[in-house]
Amino acid sequence: MATPHNAEINRKAKEDRFQGHDYYNIDELLNEDHLLARDAVRTWVKQEVSPIIEDYANRAECPTHLFKGLAEIGAFGPSLPAEYGGGGMDEIAYGVIMQELERGDSGIRSMASVQGSLVMYPIYRFGSEEQKRKYLPKLGAGEFIGCFGLTEPDHGSNPSGMVTHVRDD
Repeated sequence: MATPHNAEINRKAKEDRFQGHDYYNIDELLNEDHLLARDAVRTWVKQEVSPIIEDYANRAECPTHLFKGLAEIGAFGPSLPAEYGGGGMDEIAYGVIMQELERGDSGIRSMASVQGSLVMYPIYRFGSEEQKRKYLPKLGAGEFIGCFGLTEPDHGSNPSGMVTHVRDD
């Protein structure tokens, strides 16, 4: 019989089901900023992702309402300079943030890593100053949602086998 008490137990179980162990003492290698980022993202995942993700997966739906929260916790471009909408952190912080998002759901982690690494980073690395200032802050704030298309005819999902051509119209 479902009772409010049982519902609360089930909710807590969903929040806490992905508890890992630091078998390799990785925490000792992280600095204070890394630990703060990890703990903040871990808390967010426990509160926002874990309680709902199974239901969304069962319905084959994307919890797009989480996108703004991902921006608020700094999951988009955390290692890009703050002046362009990033977090100004190092790549270790990026890895820790992605690991914690993955703890909740691989799809949620993909939302963040595509936005930061496959959309924001190429603009930062190869874009003009005008493009950086126009797009990166909005991408970092979750106001713009980027995407990355990979599968191509005759090449599947093998980026090293892709061939591109430029045609001047």
